[in-house]
Amino acid sequence: MAHAPSSSAKAAAIIDGKAVAADITARVAAGTAELVAAGALPPGLAVVLVGEDAASQVYVGAKGKKASELGFHSVQHTLPVDTSQADLLALVATLNRDPAIHGILVQLPLPAHIDTTAVIEAIEPAKDVDGFHPINVGRLAIGERDRALVSCTPAGCLVLIKRVLGDNLSGKDALVIGRSNIVGKPMAQLLLQESCTVTIAHSRSRDLPALAARADILVAAVGRPEMVRGDWIKPGAVVIDVGMNRIPAPERGAGKTRLVGDVAYAEAAAHASAITPVPGGVGPMTIAMLMANTLVAACRAAGRPAPTF
Repeated sequence: MAHAPSSSAKAAAIIDGKAVAADITARVAAGTAELVAAGALPPGLAVVLVGEDAASQVYVGAKGKKASELGFHSVQHTLPVDTSQADLLALVATLNRDPAIHGILVQLPLPAHIDTTAVIEAIEPAKDVDGFHPINVGRLAIGERDRALVSCTPAGCLVLIKRVLGDNLSGKDALVIGRSNIVGKPMAQLLLQESCTVTIAHSRSRDLPALAARADILVAAVGRPEMVRGDWIKPGAVVIDVGMNRIPAPERGAGKTRLVGDVAYAEAAAHASAITPVPGGVGPMTIAMLMANTLVAACRAAGRPAPTF
């Protein structure tokens, strides 16, 4: 779903992540109603927050609210910041055994005294709705997406790309800038499975502008504000900006900031055919795909066909 601005016929279409996310969550709500009508348990999502990080509290609250809106069984466990790793792992083990819980999300980052990898690996892969467990990562890597739960942000990016280009991405040149386990690597795997020719680049890659100049699809997830410049963009490319960076905005007053992506938006919009804004592009898709993953996990647990998104 992309809306072209009226100011210029040549300007890139704006990919409306809020509208696409609303469509995904409406489909999740319908799928949840069908699951319950068939006599199965509603999708159950347990979110675990350790500590009182303000940003994490906002994210967790938004996830829980959305889950409840969709008819899920929604549970939140808020633990003190000094919770031991053993106690957190014991809670994860309890949730793994609970048949009413289909998705377990431990909000990151965790306090420094807790081994994040150990916690992720303790989650039952079938309930790992973040898609971070090595089993799910491995299934995606070997092409078994139908048995995996895929990391939510790259899964959402692929939905946005297909809303612009259609379901057949075969032969497209794709550049993923960023190699994180959460976005860059799974994004590259998803595009590879769509038969794209995929290049993974990063902040140390040589001649990024030349790599970008070939890309029909460019996904920026490098965490550097406005690093990707407009003159890098191949004319007509689809640009997906995963970046969320706060930079000083003195024009708004002393100490004020503004949110920008990894792409210089105004510059890139002059070259791209479609581009995600920041905010309002990829961000809303992450929660939508978390809900989709939880429904998929619930359907699998009930022995029913899982929907695709």
